[in-house]
Amino acid sequence: MSGMMSDMLTASMAKHARSLVENRHFNGHPDLLVQGVYPNNSVKSGTEGVEIKSTRKRGGAVDTHGAREQHMCVFVYETDHVTEPARDRRPMRFSEVYIAHVKETDFRKNPRGELGTRTATLDRAGVQKLRSNWIYLLNR
Repeated sequence: MSGMMSDMLTASMAKHARSLVENRHFNGHPDLLVQGVYPNNSVKSGTEGVEIKSTRKRGGAVDTHGAREQHMCVFVYETDHVTEPARDRRPMRFSEVYIAHVKETDFRKNPRGELGTRTATLDRAGVQKLRSNWIYLLNR
């Protein structure tokens, strides 16, 4: 769900932005590029743009595929997995949105399992940096 949400948010933001476009490189980084900086708006690993993430974790702590300097935008969403019957469940909603410029030193590297992919998550100071740059917080 989080991957699908990130893809949908990236496409929607590119559609409505004046100077950001989707990165045309398959699995390229970042998800949104500053238009015209890279040839054909495509780059495997660039620095000019915004990486989009989504998670259900309150506070926006989210795993990434590597610690790197980047502008990162995190959307936190809520889903109802409890109400029965399922047709009576509340719709998904966004509860938090953050954006911050983070650096490689703002991350902690997570141990990798035998079959796992290497990941990194913002450390305590990195999460604090992200949370201090909130865009939207749903009243609770």
